[in-house]
Amino acid sequence: MRDEGDLLEQAAAALRRGDMQRAQLCCQQALRAQPRQARGWLLAAKLAQLSADYSSQCSAAAKAAALEPDDLGIQLGHAEALVLTGQLARARALVLAQEPRASGAADWAAIGQFYLSATDYAAALAAYRRAAALAPGDPAAQANLANVLAVTGASGEAEQLLSKLLLQDPLDADSHYNRATLRRVAVDDNHIAEMTRALQGGPQDEAPLCYALAKEHEDCGDYAGAWDYLQRGARARRARLSYRVERDEQTMATIAQHFDDDWLQRQQRGDAVPGPIFVLGLPRSGTTLVDRMLASHSQVASLGEINDFALALMRAAGPHGSRRDLMTQAARADMAALGRDYRTTTAQYGTQAVYLVDKTPLNFLYLGIIVAALPGARILHLRRHPVASCHALFKTLFRMACPFSYDLDDLARYYIAYHHLLNHWRQVLGPTSWLDVDYEALVTAPEAGVRRLLAACDLPWEPGCLAFHANPAPVATASAAQVREPMHTRSVDLWRQYRVGLAPLIEQLQRAGIDCD
Repeated sequence: MRDEGDLLEQAAAALRRGDMQRAQLCCQQALRAQPRQARGWLLAAKLAQLSADYSSQCSAAAKAAALEPDDLGIQLGHAEALVLTGQLARARALVLAQEPRASGAADWAAIGQFYLSATDYAAALAAYRRAAALAPGDPAAQANLANVLAVTGASGEAEQLLSKLLLQDPLDADSHYNRATLRRVAVDDNHIAEMTRALQGGPQDEAPLCYALAKEHEDCGDYAGAWDYLQRGARARRARLSYRVERDEQTMATIAQHFDDDWLQRQQRGDAVPGPIFVLGLPRSGTTLVDRMLASHSQVASLGEINDFALALMRAAGPHGSRRDLMTQAARADMAALGRDYRTTTAQYGTQAVYLVDKTPLNFLYLGIIVAALPGARILHLRRHPVASCHALFKTLFRMACPFSYDLDDLARYYIAYHHLLNHWRQVLGPTSWLDVDYEALVTAPEAGVRRLLAACDLPWEPGCLAFHANPAPVATASAAQVREPMHTRSVDLWRQYRVGLAPLIEQLQRAGIDCD
């Protein structure tokens, strides 16, 4: 009989090769031989997650956690699996119970990361402060603290911390970028010379420095310099990605294929209880601004950018091996049950507001599914000038999100696919299923725009919604600094400063019939 350790090594090797069938077979054999080995259950949980079988993942993670009750990493893995199965409250209780076991900076950083992913920013800040205090000489611990300070609005403290890190390591490109995003700089108050020297020093990854330099050059009105650094940073970032825009194009086409008029007619609709409010659209289209306006209302609380609807959809669809399989199976799912699942999971965030806001831009993919699963939902679709929208995406370093944004051809193709999908939803759902909110109109005439938003959500007028910049709630998006400023129109026509550089994208959009004037 083969040793179970050898079988697990074979399973891990098969997984690295992408041979899921072989990996699962070896893992199952190892667990039959030695069912009390936590390592085997951890691998089983990972394999189940890769197949989007979250129920099996949670079961395997629970068995590993029972076998290793003192291993904080394993307990946090169980908490992650609980979240994927819609059990956020249990996951948070589990992590809270594990806090007394945390002994070092790494433990508190892992706890902080869980709370950050659960949008519990106060708990995340407390955990990261503990980690930073335990490891004052660890740059990663200090950088994590600076990042969550920025989210919670303590930008001054974050800037001081990042500046200290840069004194220790002037080539720390991430800290340069994070500091540059904290505030708007001026000609006589910027970090351009310091960052130029750092870039000449050859950082390990120059993309964050280039994006930071582009941002500060733009703040200072040097648009030619900003564009040069932006192109350089985008090329560096794109070179590190294996992304193929065809996959996203195919996903949106598959959604339109499966969720059509016939599908909508077959649906047993969910309940029509008012809410929640979905704020969606392309990233950088004004979704954070609208979210802050709404969350400044006495009857509204924002959940921020959460993935609860996508997870509920995946649970409704069941295990799947590809995006196409997901959409095929989701089209046969019970929409009313999906809606109930979503309401159950979002209720676990603990807010008692009358209306909750789900500000997840990419929920535009599921717009028709939201309408079917949650007929009482209010949906606000943010849109802005096509080139302004693309330029705002192109000049943002998203890290893990929006891989289509680092190449003008990818970006144009993604925007065209998005444009076609929204037209599909309009054709299937009709013109009254959601409210289109034009960014330019909103920032030009904010009171009229806010009144229209509130009316669409059946909310009474409150003038405090216009003072969104004074809202102290955390903001974990690329617009965090902007929405802490009073309303302005600086970004409305900013893309025109880069029209020459954006010409290939503009031509591509125009060939697709998209008006770019």
